[in-house]
Amino acid sequence: EVQFVESGGGSVRTGESLRLSCVVSGFTNTRGYACMGWFRRDPAKEREGVAAIGSDGRMIYADSVKGRFTISQDASKNTLYLEMKNLKPEDTAMYYCAADQSKSGECYIVTAPNGLIDWGQGSQVTVSS
Repeated sequence: EVQFVESGGGSVRTGESLRLSCVVSGFTNTRGYACMGWFRRDPAKEREGVAAIGSDGRMIYADSVKGRFTISQDASKNTLYLEMKNLKPEDTAMYYCAADQSKSGECYIVTAPNGLIDWGQGSQVTVSS
């Protein structure tokens, strides 16, 4: 069973920064390609992929966060980080840490988060203008 321990998040003003952390345990890559990252959801919207990092080191970002968000990992601590800068009110959402794997090499955390089956409890990010 995959387990996620998420931390970070909070309430900030437009232009400020936040960092999310996620410790992942119990994940086993059995399909060849794995990735971990975040998607987000505002109650009025569908899930939106945010960022992910693949088992090949490739980083993937949604267009809406490119240049502002940076994903990284500390493999020795099984921990992911999402550094979020220049936050905007439209970034307000619950952010969920997730893990995925595929044979195709595609990371569905960013491209198709509605199909994910493993994610954490979420961290709320609220950005006020």
